[in-house]
Amino acid sequence: MSTEPFALTDDDLTAINVSKALAADAVEKAGSGHPGTPISLAGVAYLLYQYEMKGDPADAHWLGRDRFVLSIGHASMLQYAQLTLAGYGLEIEDLAALRTAGSLTPGHPEYGHTAGVETTTGPLGAGFSNAVGLAMAARFEHGLLDPTAPAGESVFDHYVYTILGDGCMQEGVTSEAASLAGTQQLGNLIAIYDDNDISIEGNTDIAFSEDPSARFESYGWQVLDVDWTHGGTGYAEDYTALHEALVAARAETTKPSLIRLHTVIAWPSPTKQGTEGSHGAKLGAEEVAGLKTALGLDPEASFQTAGILDYTRARAAAGARAARQDWDARFAAWQAANPQGAALLARLQAQELPEGIDEALPTWEVGSSIATRAASGKVLSAIGAVMPELWGGSADLAGSNNTTIAGAGSFLPASLAQKEGDGPYGRVLHFGIREHAMGGILNGIALDRLTRAYGGTFMVFSDYMRPAVRLAALMGLDTTFVWTHDSIGVGEDGPTHQPVEHLAALRAIPGLDVVRPGDANETAAAWRTILSRRSNPAGIILSRQNLTVNACAEAAAAGVSKGAYTLLEATDAHDEVTTPAVVLIATGSEVGVAVAAREVLQTAGTPTRVVSAPCLEWFAEQDKAYRSQVLPEDCVKVSVEAGIAMGWREIVGDSGAIVSLDHFGASAAGTLLFEEYGFTGENVAHVAREALAAKV
Repeated sequence: MSTEPFALTDDDLTAINVSKALAADAVEKAGSGHPGTPISLAGVAYLLYQYEMKGDPADAHWLGRDRFVLSIGHASMLQYAQLTLAGYGLEIEDLAALRTAGSLTPGHPEYGHTAGVETTTGPLGAGFSNAVGLAMAARFEHGLLDPTAPAGESVFDHYVYTILGDGCMQEGVTSEAASLAGTQQLGNLIAIYDDNDISIEGNTDIAFSEDPSARFESYGWQVLDVDWTHGGTGYAEDYTALHEALVAARAETTKPSLIRLHTVIAWPSPTKQGTEGSHGAKLGAEEVAGLKTALGLDPEASFQTAGILDYTRARAAAGARAARQDWDARFAAWQAANPQGAALLARLQAQELPEGIDEALPTWEVGSSIATRAASGKVLSAIGAVMPELWGGSADLAGSNNTTIAGAGSFLPASLAQKEGDGPYGRVLHFGIREHAMGGILNGIALDRLTRAYGGTFMVFSDYMRPAVRLAALMGLDTTFVWTHDSIGVGEDGPTHQPVEHLAALRAIPGLDVVRPGDANETAAAWRTILSRRSNPAGIILSRQNLTVNACAEAAAAGVSKGAYTLLEATDAHDEVTTPAVVLIATGSEVGVAVAAREVLQTAGTPTRVVSAPCLEWFAEQDKAYRSQVLPEDCVKVSVEAGIAMGWREIVGDSGAIVSLDHFGASAAGTLLFEEYGFTGENVAHVAREALAAKV
């Protein structure tokens, strides 16, 4: 082993200078963007991509790669420049197309759009929480696929690197996720904090005066300090010091590591370095020319590469070959020694559900009574027995959310294990009271695409999770959110805990499946359908109170997957199926109310159909013939849902009626509130009769 200190070559330093100029040129041509950080951190990203991280430019999805998350997504050129230099498929013309329609270089990195981008970042702190999830996923996958290998020695072990800035540090989600990462002792997580003291409004001292190092140390992180400013007395980009910090970070196996890197934004830009003027706007032609002069590049040339691309791409390819040669041999040995694990990995990579999942689903007798949150818990325990990749937990509400797989241990470092089965590879996640971070961490787990993770809280607290839920939908991740206590049925906990506008708000997120089963058998069918869908997230919304089982298991299985189905058909005086005069459409606990209303209407001679609609998004995917069959156009339609009316008019039409809750609840028994607010069979029947009369 060489005893020479680490040092970059002259070609490396040229490549870094080229990266800085490319960032300035791209933002200048786009007319907008964030050049300062991509300029000052160009060498940091170059060091990671060329020397520190395992990766393969020819196979961006290589299983053995380290993961990189640019939490400061506005600094997208920092990553795009290195993806170009390393040969991940971007070319100089792609950099010149920054922030333009259809380009591979959008304003913020987008998952699935640009090779080498692991997650969509932009909202500050979101990427950091994803990085925590990616690190947790790596540990769980080790235990799932290679449990006998010592920590750090499995082919499934890798590092997760993330770069964050002062903005990320100020967002609450970063604090939540960092705290949990420290508790989990994620030694495979390495964060580089660009401490440049600049945000859009100026020096961060106007709003941010704490000591982030002390904060992260208190969370249980190893904190390493690298000061390129030399305490404000000078400036030098000391890559040897940064490399040594990264070596120390990798050597620490029981703590995540934060490298606090003190920098000057936009260095060595002549007049805008160290100012907010370089943070979120182009530098201007004169400043860009001055930057290039300082870098020893032609001030008149744009998007110049100084002939360095062949060097950087060859270097990255050589590093990839060496890493792949070692990993591929180890992987082949693992496959030979672990045929069952290899078969499981193949299934997971093919995104196939296990055999026996349908047989494992529990069923309930029609007429029995159970809360859908309780039914969900039984479903999770049942399918967990045949689906080892399923894991999850709750934001400190497991007993209420019913998110614990029976018999499973907790996902905890060995030093924190409290019962038999707990340990670093446990299946039960404890997020603590950190709903926002829970969502971001779940997204990070989902980004690895091998396992299926879920996280629960009360539905009203989905408000705290909305940014992460939106990003899950934006990325098309198969994250599953479990939201219980779904209505005024929460009762005595009062209006602070009773969701009213939440169903409509969640349905407003494009690409999110909002699934509200009406009974236990629908809950089982809902989970089965959610797990079969891999291209978008779902929120399963569950009741606190017991609900009568109205659908047999077979009907639920067939109907729930289509989003809405006929639960009870309209009949005539001879109890023969007939054309409905009224169709009652309900979700969740209100399905039982619709069933009661149907009895009132049928007794009075009004043929009435009940449609259970657990997922309007799935229903919208069905062809017109099916939708028209379930909801005929020539009858009165009445929706019944204990939430605001928004969204239902499009379904019931102008002649239809909506039984809704367009105000907050109260602190009272849920049964009393349902009656007081009109969610009874008698009132729904009354509303339906009025709608019928108005149509005539």
